Amino acid sequence: MSVESLEQTDKIGYWLLRKGLIDLNTLERALQIKKNDKLRRNLAQILVQDIKFDHDLIFQEVANIYAFKIYSSEECKLDEKSLDTIRKLVDSLPDSIKEFCLQQKILPLKYDDKIKDKLILASVDPTNRSIPQIAVNLGVRKYDIVFIRKKDFEELVHKIIPPENIFLKMLEEVPQEIQVDEKKHDEGIDESALEAEIQKSALINLVEGALVEGVRKGASDIHFIPQSGMKTEIYFRLDGNLSLWHIQENTYPEAVLSVIKDRARGLDRFEREKAQDGFIQRNIDGHIIRFRVSILPMVGTELSSKFESCVIRILDDRKVITDIKKIGFDGVAYDFFIKAINKPQGMVILTGPTGSGKSTTLIAALYQVIDPTVNVLTVEDPVEYVIKGARQLKIGPKMDFEQAIRSILRHDPDIVLVGEMRDKETAEIAIKLANTGHLTFSTLHTNDAPSAISRLFKMGIEPFLIAYAINIIVAQRLIRKLCEKCKIPAKDFDKEIALAAGMTEKDIKSTTFFEAVGCESCSNTGYKGRMAIHEALYFSKEIRKLIVSSGTEINEEAIREQAKREGMLTLRESGFLRVKAGLTTLEEVISSTTED
Repeated sequence: MSVESLEQTDKIGYWLLRKGLIDLNTLERALQIKKNDKLRRNLAQILVQDIKFDHDLIFQEVANIYAFKIYSSEECKLDEKSLDTIRKLVDSLPDSIKEFCLQQKILPLKYDDKIKDKLILASVDPTNRSIPQIAVNLGVRKYDIVFIRKKDFEELVHKIIPPENIFLKMLEEVPQEIQVDEKKHDEGIDESALEAEIQKSALINLVEGALVEGVRKGASDIHFIPQSGMKTEIYFRLDGNLSLWHIQENTYPEAVLSVIKDRARGLDRFEREKAQDGFIQRNIDGHIIRFRVSILPMVGTELSSKFESCVIRILDDRKVITDIKKIGFDGVAYDFFIKAINKPQGMVILTGPTGSGKSTTLIAALYQVIDPTVNVLTVEDPVEYVIKGARQLKIGPKMDFEQAIRSILRHDPDIVLVGEMRDKETAEIAIKLANTGHLTFSTLHTNDAPSAISRLFKMGIEPFLIAYAINIIVAQRLIRKLCEKCKIPAKDFDKEIALAAGMTEKDIKSTTFFEAVGCESCSNTGYKGRMAIHEALYFSKEIRKLIVSSGTEINEEAIREQAKREGMLTLRESGFLRVKAGLTTLEEVISSTTED
């Protein structure tokens, strides 16, 4: 078949061939299938369903061919009122039709802003022959179609029809199952009574329900905290703060912890007097989610109890950022960081407290430099996220963190990630790697970038080694973002607080300060989500000279001043940029940053 005749035969095939998305052999194969197809599918549907081409890639081109609009979550921001309208439309459908809509991936989006009673329907396949039937069931005569990518469709469905937590539903249906009246013996734990309680499905539903709900709410951790009086409190860490989710009463705290241990790997249910670490893996809403379980014995007021605290870290690979631009570096800090990670050797150090997003930034940096020509090794304890293209060493009883660090020197690495420089020995090996032609990434726990230099010096690392091994030190914090739906300009803004915090008169005059209010969307906190602020100390010639010339103590202030002359923003100054952009409050920046 000639290309000229193809244009008349199949418009989609002609377009995709011209665009280079398919070759002539594939096209001829698809046309042959189409010729004998009893379902009368078009070429795009055959390419996706039978030849397994990427759905969104093909149908985005179909949308372009037939001039369908393309849905974008950024451009089409649906407020709660719009979402409620869609919910009512969907809820008005019979269950069979509603199920058909979800199966066909077609949903009402909104009413047209210009044409009365005209409904906009979103479909992952704008050529789907079921669209008119669904429009009729929705009771509309006039409608338009937009193409929506599969991921955006799933997000929209999640907002309109939140997935049901089947474990919590079962828990509501049988609340009596979890009630117990038995009292503990005065001495020790009644293991038989405990075993009977552990076997109850309600407790299993509670634990599994907490895992599902934690993932869906976007929590970073789930805390199970035993209390006296047969009570266990369950908290979610949301946007950095603990929030009470559920109080389980009339149940032995040991029973709740035993259920967690039974459902995790690497934990001993009958061990209640030492720290334990394990993990859980679940498929939640079609995604594999890993959970890291940490259990610590704790003191209780009841002598007969053996209380343990449990924290479950949620490791959701969907949250891994692989694009360094999305980390949020400001201007010169981004340029410094890119320059540092693209050097063939040297250290890149992230510093900040636990939970400040250091690992997230390091993983994003690694993804910028990983390629098949380099050997990338990581030593982390524990490993949180799987990094494609890296060999991640497994820490265990037969190889601890320090042994792994020493061993990587003999494993021909090009790029190394050392999870944390814990002591002088770890720091010395990391420095040695950086000085012998390896690009090395690591973390430290210090308040800001200059103090990281002092920390290494106090560990016993020589100043000249510090000066010439390190490319950059980045201090990082996570601050809460204001909820876009309820934030308002601050009514009683105190200018003196801004001045005391370090803002200039000029900045204050040009800034609209906002305050947190609280609404249903942000669980009445006024904040939703977090973002990073950075202090990037790039090791220029002048900075290196200052470090090498240090005597018995590192002059942090001199280093800080020189870095600021070269364009470095402090953590607080980076935070002020977010305030000026209306993304957060001044109070949030002040509380999250420290200055001498």
